[in-house]
Amino acid sequence: MPAATTTYNYRAPSAFDAAVHALALQTSGGRTPAGAAAANPRFFDGALTEPEASAVALLAVADVAAARYYDPRLSGAASLDPVVTAGGGRLRFESFSGCCGVHARLDVPPAGLDGGEVGRGTTNVDVNLPLRDALGRLTAREPLGLTVGPDELAVRTGGDRIVEKKVPLPDRWIRGFAETQVIASRFDLRAELPAAEALRFLRTLPRAGSGNASRGAEWVVAHHGRLRTTSRPVPGAVCLSGPQRLTALRRVLRHARGLRLYGPPVTARSATQAAAWEISLPAGLRLTLTLSPETGRGFSGEGAVLDDLAGPDVEADAELLSVLLAWDSRIDTAELAAEAGLTVERTRAALTRLGADGRVGYDPAAAAYFHRELPFVPGRAEDHNPRLRAARAIVAEGGVRGLGPALAEVTAADGRTHRVRGAAGTTRGVPSCTCQWWAEHQGSRGPCSHALAVRIAADGAGTGATAPGSTGAAQGR
Repeated sequence: MPAATTTYNYRAPSAFDAAVHALALQTSGGRTPAGAAAANPRFFDGALTEPEASAVALLAVADVAAARYYDPRLSGAASLDPVVTAGGGRLRFESFSGCCGVHARLDVPPAGLDGGEVGRGTTNVDVNLPLRDALGRLTAREPLGLTVGPDELAVRTGGDRIVEKKVPLPDRWIRGFAETQVIASRFDLRAELPAAEALRFLRTLPRAGSGNASRGAEWVVAHHGRLRTTSRPVPGAVCLSGPQRLTALRRVLRHARGLRLYGPPVTARSATQAAAWEISLPAGLRLTLTLSPETGRGFSGEGAVLDDLAGPDVEADAELLSVLLAWDSRIDTAELAAEAGLTVERTRAALTRLGADGRVGYDPAAAAYFHRELPFVPGRAEDHNPRLRAARAIVAEGGVRGLGPALAEVTAADGRTHRVRGAAGTTRGVPSCTCQWWAEHQGSRGPCSHALAVRIAADGAGTGATAPGSTGAAQGR
């Protein structure tokens, strides 16, 4: 698996000071309105109004960062530190499981913060084992002090000590963040239930590592104020594949105010789908886990971003939007489109392109994107999507030949020729192909490289522009 190495440089380890009842989260790298130059940005200095709920919810985010749900034996190895985004008066903590199948996010709104101004930017935060132990023992009900960033006084007096962590940063992890925000943008609220039902249902689920943890996909539907499971999809249901992947929610159940489920529309013939489970907490805090369609199927290969990334104008549109983003905690797509002079459709595609670089996320509860800048190297969308790279290479080599308005013939670099049928001629409403990728996935994991090549070639012909090329070799899938 291709992976770079990311290095976290902290001025000190994050710690809980019991004497003053304060939590100091150390930051590493990051992006702010001033750019990517901030080595250890400072985003908040104040207090948390709900200390216990905030502490255990932060622990849940750290649990996901350390987990490998597909292979629990690897859990805790090379854990990736959570990411925090500050802006709009709120903090958002995010993590991704090592198996790329679970995304966790803790939203701390203005009501959960007290006594300090929230900065703007994104950075990693150190969540080490001693800190986790301290937070797990936290029981005091008084406000909990919180700083996100180094203590500048200690830095000036030489009181800091550098802490360095080096961990692998797999391309799968980066792609997973991009895919998750696109997939979540297709979710709607499917169920909203009181805390008592959240406790009842979630406590019936198997824990990670238990003998029942590997049971197959189920579907969950709300019926008369209660959740029940079914073996088949029904309208209004959400998919629950690998129920042990919700284990992190158990940490916050004693503080739960309610449970919301989000997912895409389903029918009786739907395949397994991604879904989001959100626990609402006091002071408006929310802990959300988004699960991939299957335990052994990470978000990194879903292909949800490919159609948007293949558009002829997406790069220029994304560049335009990037200068209009202002660390907004809620991006109004229609307003952004009007400001940029683009259609809403092109604006959404450009947001997908920005999401592929970790520059926007999506919040199903607000039904809106939010601005954040993940601390990894941007501009690698094509590197992270081999099907897109292969499609552009096919077009550059003249491998697309039209046979009619609904059918095209595509020859890849390996010399194999496939036929792509347009979406109108298929039962799923997405282009089909005679290649092995389509045979295996039937459009459930995005288009194959051949269908993408047809899309790129058609866009180029329709606009009078030259279809995008690539120096990379085309692949046969």
